[in-house]
Amino acid sequence: MSGPHCFGKQAWPELLGEKAEVAKETIERENPSVRARFIKQGHYRTMDYRCDRVWVWTTEGQTGVVVEVPKVG
Repeated sequence: MSGPHCFGKQAWPELLGEKAEVAKETIERENPSVRARFIKQGHYRTMDYRCDRVWVWTTEGQTGVVVEVPKVG
């Protein structure tokens, strides 16, 4: 669920299976108001919702591949 005050593209389903660094570049290019943050699959993350952040769940941090649809939050 995206917040009503968030702007720009909110999700990137087309990046599933993509290399993490390529995903980060794509996300930040397509929505300049967010920063992509890598998180390794199975690790915990903060649960606060932020319009300026996209979690990029990967197999091995920034060197892995995207395993969940990146979304603003």
